[in-house]
Amino acid sequence: MTSVVSHRIQINDTTLRDGEQAPGVVFTLQEKLAIARELALAGVDEIEAGTPAMGDEEVAAIAAIASEIDGPRVTAWCRLNEADVDAALRAGVRHVNISAPMSRLQMRVKLKSEPEEVAARVTRVIGYARDKGLEVALGGEDSSRADLRDVGLIAGSAEKLGVFRFRFADTLGLLDPFSTYEYIKQLREATDLPIEFHGHNDLGLATANTLAAMRAGASAASVTVLGLGERAGNAPLEEIAVALPRTADARTAIDLTRLERLAGLVAHAARDSIPRAKPIVGADIFTHESGIHVAGLLSDVRTYQGLDPAMLGRRHKVVIGKHSGIAAVRAVCAAAGLNVEAGVGAAVLARVKAIAKLTKSLVPETRVRQLAREELARRERPEIF
Repeated sequence: MTSVVSHRIQINDTTLRDGEQAPGVVFTLQEKLAIARELALAGVDEIEAGTPAMGDEEVAAIAAIASEIDGPRVTAWCRLNEADVDAALRAGVRHVNISAPMSRLQMRVKLKSEPEEVAARVTRVIGYARDKGLEVALGGEDSSRADLRDVGLIAGSAEKLGVFRFRFADTLGLLDPFSTYEYIKQLREATDLPIEFHGHNDLGLATANTLAAMRAGASAASVTVLGLGERAGNAPLEEIAVALPRTADARTAIDLTRLERLAGLVAHAARDSIPRAKPIVGADIFTHESGIHVAGLLSDVRTYQGLDPAMLGRRHKVVIGKHSGIAAVRAVCAAAGLNVEAGVGAAVLARVKAIAKLTKSLVPETRVRQLAREELARRERPEIF
């Protein structure tokens, strides 16, 4: 039975916030603007453009993005103090994410405070921001290590001031999908605030945890392009956008055909390359070499196709190498008008495998066709006794 999409998930991208970038990654203003434009074209709902407290250059960059970008909400990330709010106002944004520690460990280390004091400080700072005309989301740093009663106390203080969302952050990437689901389910029962999930990838579970949070009732996903972020990174935009309709009975506004271009743009700006096997945007994800797989695909693509590459503006690609079979060799030759029967195909395949083993690489299609022509010519020559 085909499931009915029941709700839309908001995609909030934090790629441009320096605090979410990988160590050593620095974007220029022009790179930030180019990425922001592409994020807007891809259909993200919100762009967290930076941290104004980092200084005048960051304020100017946020202001440039906020003034140029149409469509997505442009927000700034602030710590729990009035000075950060003032810096956000200088950046010209209308929306801010004000972050507060939720675990008692972080409360005591960062603010030298207990939950009731943090709740009072949240009331003061968010009240200040609201009085200045800002729309505010409360960010719950280290929520996954917090007592949910403390989260409820602090979020409740913010809710009274009209914040539009609470961000549940798995700041250290310690959750698994099962505990994530239970946390978000319990939080949904404790507050009427819309919940955003912000997952880190330290255990390689950021995507799975984000999807579990959506199933449990979170209505917004915090992501970055390619999962770019501190330590092991964050939940990747491209994975969440494609996986959500299949796992959480939900949809997004993301234009999937723009993901490859967006990922390439961010990778170039980060002076990095996209791993060939990277889910969704990697060069090899629709590439097939295995003889069994290729034979199945040539008969019916559904045999070894979980994702339709056309959905992403891409196509399947058959490559020839050590693991190829006769069906792939014959298909490559047929594409060039070479009719290769089984006997010739077997001979060509044997030579292909020998070359692949020797070179430890794939064999180009032009080389395969050359081998086929050589075999065909050899068989057409009369034998001399």
